[in-house]
Amino acid sequence: MRAAVHVALFVCLLNDAATHLFTEEDMAGVRQRIKSMFYHAYNSYLDNAFPYDELRPLTCDGQDTWGSFSLTLIDALDTLLVLGNHTEFQRVASLLQDTVDFDIDVNASVFETNIRVVGGLLSAHLLAGRAGMELEPGWPCSGPLLRMAEDAARKLLPAFQTVTGMPYGTVNLLNGVSPTETPVTCTAGVGTFILEFATLSRLTGDETFENTARRALRALWKTRSDIGLVGNHIDILSKKWVAQDAGIGAGVDSYFEYLVKGAIMLQEVEELLDMFLEYDRAIQNYTRFDDWYLWVQMHKGTVSMPVFQSLEAFWPGLQSLLGNLDSAVRTFQNYYSVWRQFGGLPEFYSIPQGYTVDKREGYPLRPELIESAMYLFRATGDHTYLQLGFDALESIERIAKTPCGYATVKDLRDHQLDNRMESFFLAETIKYLYLLFDPAHFLHGGGAEGDGSWEEGGEGGQCVLGAGGFIFNTEAHPLDPAALYCCSRHAQDRQELRDILLGLSQPSGQSKPPTQTERPPSSQSESIALKPGEKKTPPLLSCPVQPFSARLSVLGQVFTDNT
Repeated sequence: MRAAVHVALFVCLLNDAATHLFTEEDMAGVRQRIKSMFYHAYNSYLDNAFPYDELRPLTCDGQDTWGSFSLTLIDALDTLLVLGNHTEFQRVASLLQDTVDFDIDVNASVFETNIRVVGGLLSAHLLAGRAGMELEPGWPCSGPLLRMAEDAARKLLPAFQTVTGMPYGTVNLLNGVSPTETPVTCTAGVGTFILEFATLSRLTGDETFENTARRALRALWKTRSDIGLVGNHIDILSKKWVAQDAGIGAGVDSYFEYLVKGAIMLQEVEELLDMFLEYDRAIQNYTRFDDWYLWVQMHKGTVSMPVFQSLEAFWPGLQSLLGNLDSAVRTFQNYYSVWRQFGGLPEFYSIPQGYTVDKREGYPLRPELIESAMYLFRATGDHTYLQLGFDALESIERIAKTPCGYATVKDLRDHQLDNRMESFFLAETIKYLYLLFDPAHFLHGGGAEGDGSWEEGGEGGQCVLGAGGFIFNTEAHPLDPAALYCCSRHAQDRQELRDILLGLSQPSGQSKPPTQTERPPSSQSESIALKPGEKKTPPLLSCPVQPFSARLSVLGQVFTDNT
């Protein structure tokens, strides 16, 4: 345990050291460097890898990884707008509409396609007005990018057609789930859909997506152990846990993230937040040791892996959303000490030994610690978090930059590189870095009325959008809760008028047909996915709604316990 003592001492030294204070001029300079980093990687992808999914920065070519639909371009689209490049955003949005086709015979990860493709397209759709694109009447409740997102999500629905409602991990975009597909998938692969699927349902009026995500969440909730924990991998058919290690890292992380963010976005404390809070009590009781979070056996609570995984670094940011700042700050300092030790976060770090774990020494330029720094800087104003961002910028430039982009660090001990640049480097790492150093950005609710900080939308421009409270999905794609409210309000009013008119047209004593919210029971064999060539039935009626005059700003961050 000597190394653990050294780490604890190093954390104390970090806390005591004088923190450099960044001026506005300093931050503007850093933002410019981050932009240069983005365009070096982005242009290298366009020049050497498009239309493949990802760039290979050592050989200056491309490869398909997650599905063969220009993944990096979809993932990076909203980052273009975050950096202020409206012209390129418009060009790429049009290009994707012309070139991307989801009717392909490709096996795709259900989880990755959802967070990167569906999430990326939804975010770009919701930001299209701010980018100056020509909008369809009724936007954000309609639009070409929204239809692309819906098309992609509909390709995932066959994976959820199981006896439990929990999805398979892989689906063929053309043929559905293979009969030989394994029923074993990770926890996050079951519980990381409510943000994207609820957004789709609220924008389009099709409840299928949200209901599908909720069914999976509720099924997963019922599998927790007697001490309130979930494992790492589950058989979605038998509901038996195959990997029984419980923690907050790889394979589980975004499940907890989506319970919190789903509760905030949907303003739903009763189910989603209550689920998380019950999990959190078990996590704090069984997995937390000296502000580290270990892996434990889900039924007994005994330590199974005393390691820190780099994917766990999202946790302090998530804690800040709930106002648990003291704990978040202490845990962040533990993780920051590891960064300072290696110039990056190794995938696995042995806490007792204070060093990397064999065959887990790499750093694929992940964003999670930078993400937490962004949230904690917003919550505290402490420039320690800016220093982490600056350290990250310096490390990535020094270690990972190549003539054709930025490469995954294969081994942080000697800085060997691997021939891959994951799409999340442009979607998440650079975006969170930039937002960390731009506290007045519109995604933080910056700006004032009249200067373009918010915009009109919906039928007749009667909704206020973009006023604040954006929720980032686990791939850093921002979603606007106001848009969900806007479109669901229109859909509700249309349904009410439809019911009234149908009621007036029915002869006395005759029962009315079932409405959208009063569907007849469906058999278990009924498919929730559209058949090839089948189109979704549009609403029968359309009508204006009452003006939504109040400026909507959903509070997405609570800074103290007594706020």
